[in-house]
Amino acid sequence: MHTAAELESGAEDRREGPASSATAAAPVQLSLWPPPRSTRHSGRRRRQIAVLAAVALTVVVVGGGATAWALLSDGAEEAADEGGAPADVFVGSWSGEMVQVDTEGEHVADWHAEVRIEEGAERGSTAWTTFSCSGTLVLSAADNDRRVYAYTETADPEERCVEDAELTVWPDADGGLKAEWSSITREGTRMISTGDLD
Repeated sequence: MHTAAELESGAEDRREGPASSATAAAPVQLSLWPPPRSTRHSGRRRRQIAVLAAVALTVVVVGGGATAWALLSDGAEEAADEGGAPADVFVGSWSGEMVQVDTEGEHVADWHAEVRIEEGAERGSTAWTTFSCSGTLVLSAADNDRRVYAYTETADPEERCVEDAELTVWPDADGGLKAEWSSITREGTRMISTGDLD
């Protein structure tokens, strides 16, 4: 029979000395790639991301819509309180004679203007038939019953007109528009032209 010391695990190996390399444990294999990840929680992560994205989108849409509504409704109320003219007053085709003066108030020229303001009163076109010039109009400011348009020249075959100008219009009592053109010539002289558009 074996004694208690002999029954002890590995007792024989300790007596014989160190184990030989042939009986040693197999070498550990190393991998260059990490072990595969568990997919147990990845579906949950995807759902959380989708829910967060949906909540964020809802906040942006609802918040943005509410903000736009508040801003637009405030602007409409202010225009109504200030007695501003609606955009429809400016829409249409208008024409009339303009009187041009320089900075000292000296008469420079009389000229004929044709103005067309499109639906919504944000864009338009104009022709200065006396000078054979034409250009586009883009709304740059609106205040109470006035609209200010930036004029950009598109045709000037005789090179008699300015390239940029500003047209300010407002309704008159007769159902037409009062007009004021402001421009600076190529020489640097400020010119103002005023007149009625019917």
